[in-house]
Formats: sequence, C-alpha cells, structure tokens
Amino acid sequence: MTVAHLGHAELRVTDIERSRWFFTEVLGLYVSEETEEKVYLRAWQDWDHHTLILTRSGHPGVEHVGWRVEKPEDLGTHEKRLEELGLDYHWIEGGEEAGQGDGLRFMTPGGMPFELYWEREAYAEPEGSPLASRLPSHPQKFASRGVAPRRFDHMNFLVDEPGEEQEWMTRELGIHHRYYVQSESGDRLASWLSRTSISHEVAVQRNRNQNGALLHHAAYYLDSPDQLLRAATILADNDIEVEWGPGNHGTSGALFLYCFEPSGNRIEVWTGGFLIFAPDWEPIGWTQEKAELAYEFWGSAMPDTYLTYGTASHFTNVPARSSSTPG
Repeated sequence: MTVAHLGHAELRVTDIERSRWFFTEVLGLYVSEETEEKVYLRAWQDWDHHTLILTRSGHPGVEHVGWRVEKPEDLGTHEKRLEELGLDYHWIEGGEEAGQGDGLRFMTPGGMPFELYWEREAYAEPEGSPLASRLPSHPQKFASRGVAPRRFDHMNFLVDEPGEEQEWMTRELGIHHRYYVQSESGDRLASWLSRTSISHEVAVQRNRNQNGALLHHAAYYLDSPDQLLRAATILADNDIEVEWGPGNHGTSGALFLYCFEPSGNRIEVWTGGFLIFAPDWEPIGWTQEKAELAYEFWGSAMPDTYLTYGTASHFTNVPARSSSTPG
C-alpha cells in the first residue's frame, strides 16, 4: 500500500498575526480561508485549497503532515494495517480541516504526526478576480509578492533513529528511499525519500539531542537561482533571521536558504535538485567523510543549530504513545 504524494502541513504558531504577515507579505503565500484560530495558505501554483495551515498555539511546531492516498478505499486498508502494527490512530471528519474530506491521523514509530486523506478541494481563482489567470493550466496568475515560491516542496524532521524511520516509511507507505548519509560505524545520519519524481518529499535526520522527533523545517520551491538571491534580499530587508545560506546541497544539487518565521519554525526556500524517473532507483550513499559536501558543496559551515534545533512534533490533545512524544 502506498501514498500518492505529500499534500500539506499544519504548523503551530505562537504569534499568528506575525506569522501570517511573514507567510503572506514576506514569503508571498496566499490565504485560501481563515478563522481566528487558523490560516489556510497556498503558493501561487499549488493546486489544492491549501498546502500550509497556521494554527494558533502556545508553542511552535508541527501538528500534522498530510499525505494523499492513491484511491479512496486505501484509507480503510491503511487503518487495518495500523491496527495490525499496534499504532494509535484517530479520524477527523470531512470539513474539520477546511478543503478536505476524512483524514486518518497517526504517529509514526519515531514520532512524526502523519495524516492520510483522499478527498480534497482543488483551488481555482474565481472568475473575475484580479488574480484569475488567462491560462486554464494555472490556478491563478503569477504574482511577485514577497519571495513568491511556485509550490510546496517537502518536510524535514529530526528523529532519534533515521534509518528505522526510513525503513518504516518505505515498507508501510511506499515512499522511495532516494539518498542517505551514513557514519563510519554504519549508523544512519540522514535519509531523504519521495513518492513522486522530485528528489525528496520528506527527510529524516539524526537528532543529536536524542529527545524524540522534532520538526526541522518546511520547504517551498523557487524556479531559479536568481529567485533565491532575491529571496535573501527580501528576508534581510524584512529583518528575518537567516540561519544558513544561500548554499548548495551536494546531495540533491539544490540551492537553499534557511530562515526562522516569527514563531520560531524553520522555513527553507530552495531551487533546483535532480528528478528521478527510474523505477529501479538505488539509494545514493554518502559517507561521513563526505558529509560536509553532502550538506554544503560550496563550503560554508553548517550552523550548530542545524542538527540540534527543532520545534515540537506531535498531535495536540490526542493521546499518543509516550515513545512518540519529544522530551
């Protein structure tokens, strides 16, 4: 049983007004719907009602990451499999999350809060709107407000045992293992996976604190290197803390820039990266000796915070296994 693709993420934010300002005016996402407690957002060429949800909270982090399944009946099959595995899960009814049908939520063994869903509302700018595109192939016009990423790209987590999490996601969800970094002693330091042809939709890196799963970052995709440099200027001009970059990930060949949104969640914008079409793809291994090139080909030093800082990763007000809760 496999998922189809990464769909969206829900981030908890402590200052929803400032975080909304960052994601709309600085990053350049668009509001599809909002309430006092939640803001639903999408990039200009995201086809779904939303790819990001901001939820008012007392602490930053990720509430859930949504994966669309390949057909409606897969939800019941996944439910049976979770029961066989002894993993806790719960359902949310259609409409509880705007723009989406029923969702099956569970914690992975390593503590990542996942949701599986089928039904979702496609987005199209209303006819007559100033953002409505002349092109039926575009959900809206391109508009260069803020950084203006094209689409939602991937999620990254810190976990205690990335090798075990990768194997579980590949075995139980059909998410392909694309590349990895391994220590001299054979311990997995990081793995990158995708169900589609992009280099990765989810990544897991070893948490040096060994205190459970944490959100490392959410990422949006830019079209070109010049847009990444433009993003660096926009972030600096708006006094947004840049943690690392612009740089070049040797693993994927993508150019990157990491920053922190006002509530403390790490956000990446990136561009480039290889595409994968081979059905018999073998994961590319990187040794610890070449790890610096894997993370940054151009030579800038990785910040100490990169493999130690993350924000909370668990469902709110839902009982979960103690092993799935960050310390």
